[in-house]
Amino acid sequence: MIFRVLLFLSIIINFFCVNSFSQVIIPDKVKYGIVIDHFSGTTLAQKNSDTRISPASLTKIMTAVIVFDQLKNKKIKLKDQFTVSKKAWNSTKSGESTMFLVPGDKVSVEDLLRGLIIVSGVDASIVLAEGISGSEDQFALLMNAKAKEINMSSTNFSNSSGTFSKDNYSTVRDIALLSSYLINNYQEYYKYFKEKDFAWVRTGGNPVKQENRNVLLFMDESVDGIKTGHLADSKYSIAVTKKKDNKRIIVVISGLPTMSSRAESAKFLLNSAFNKIDLIKIPYDKDKFRIKIWNGSSSYLDVRGRNKDGIFFNLPKNLKNTKIKMELEYEYPLSIPIKKYDKVAVLRVYNNKEVVYSEDLFAQKDIGEKNRFFKGIQNINYYLWR
Repeated sequence: MIFRVLLFLSIIINFFCVNSFSQVIIPDKVKYGIVIDHFSGTTLAQKNSDTRISPASLTKIMTAVIVFDQLKNKKIKLKDQFTVSKKAWNSTKSGESTMFLVPGDKVSVEDLLRGLIIVSGVDASIVLAEGISGSEDQFALLMNAKAKEINMSSTNFSNSSGTFSKDNYSTVRDIALLSSYLINNYQEYYKYFKEKDFAWVRTGGNPVKQENRNVLLFMDESVDGIKTGHLADSKYSIAVTKKKDNKRIIVVISGLPTMSSRAESAKFLLNSAFNKIDLIKIPYDKDKFRIKIWNGSSSYLDVRGRNKDGIFFNLPKNLKNTKIKMELEYEYPLSIPIKKYDKVAVLRVYNNKEVVYSEDLFAQKDIGEKNRFFKGIQNINYYLWR
């Protein structure tokens, strides 16, 4: 039997309307694009989001993630030093970003990270790859294993820098997924992505100070990452994010003709998402997100969605005084035993009779069968009083 519990009889959300539009529209000049709400995972807008692109320097997001994994697992330290190979020194072609490393130099992991993230140095990415795995090819294996782990299903990496290769490809959707994973898992190191400049005290010359190529960092203090890219075939691209109050939006776009059009389009999409869409958070209330259990080792089971902090969903701001109804739906009685993290219910959010959001809910503990004696008493009571 399907059992439905009305969680909240009515929640009145007083929206303010910035304009008459409710959708986030991706500009024509953007060839590939996606806009996602980081906390809910909702896609707010997309355009050719699953079409292969050359990710260019967006590849370096994954390079940084692998380095962060090594730091997190204590395999390397920020103060460790890697030696600059001749290959790394020779790899930067005319017009490509460089940290201006010198062959034979020993450079700290932290300086290399800044050279990778802020300066977007091809040389820095190769030195990190060689220092961790011995070669770029071996490092790419780590990159692809991580891509598989976080479900980047349309991605393959063949190098650490994003230089052109037919075997180095991704999609804006996969890059958005990677960006969200980065923010969720490496708060300690994510700070590098919002640094606006980096001065490298190089060997044999004056310090070289370079600014972050993400110009939105200078235009909006709420923007705190992530990375720009450029290649002749994929043109200008960016993965960028903005956090304000309890809301974070991630935009990934590619195929822009100029740097200025890349910045303008990214800024437009970030502002559109903040101005036209509201993020709704429903905290977990034990009285509401709790299921009654029949003949189980426990009488009740708490359930939660994919986000530990609550249920998040998005609604257009031009829905004024909307009445939102939410229902918890599950089979009753649930089959015993239940394992922790089993899917046991679905939360549905309605605007009038229309489902505007749904999310699977999962058991928060194991439930075994009830003691046979008490199970018999409960069954008798059930047939007497049903």
